[in-house]
Amino acid sequence: MKFFLFGMMVVFMFEIAQADTTKRYIKVSGGYMMVLREGDQVFKHLEELAKKENIKSATFSGIGFANVKFGFFDFKTKEYVPKEFKKIELASFKGSIAWEEGKPSLHAHGVGAGENFQAVAGHILEATVDTGSLEIRVELMDKKLNRKMDESLGAKILEIP
Repeated sequence: MKFFLFGMMVVFMFEIAQADTTKRYIKVSGGYMMVLREGDQVFKHLEELAKKENIKSATFSGIGFANVKFGFFDFKTKEYVPKEFKKIELASFKGSIAWEEGKPSLHAHGVGAGENFQAVAGHILEATVDTGSLEIRVELMDKKLNRKMDESLGAKILEIP
């Protein structure tokens, strides 16, 4: 809330947060087409799509501009070694949607380059759309797939029923 003093009268101005009503996806043959815009958190929107549309499982692929945190899995420490890249043009963004403990579980990899045309690639830990957009095609599967922690690897693995 902001207020301003005009002479002896105080005027209150309320800032009302408006809900973002931008449509981000449509149903298409075999799945969905999603277009995310600057500032959108990629995994958040994919998870929301999976929940809202009751997606059993799916694969996805996409292209566009993003700020990306890649991770390289260190099998000795069983943790990802992260590295962030800003203003990356993703030439390839691929992954899957499954379920883990009742929640969507995403697994994504990508290849992209910055203005120097040097490619970077790996497991994607986080991605936020940068200037422009990110187009994602989600292809549905008819079976529900789950991920489960494989203790011997220290990683979550897609289970085939």
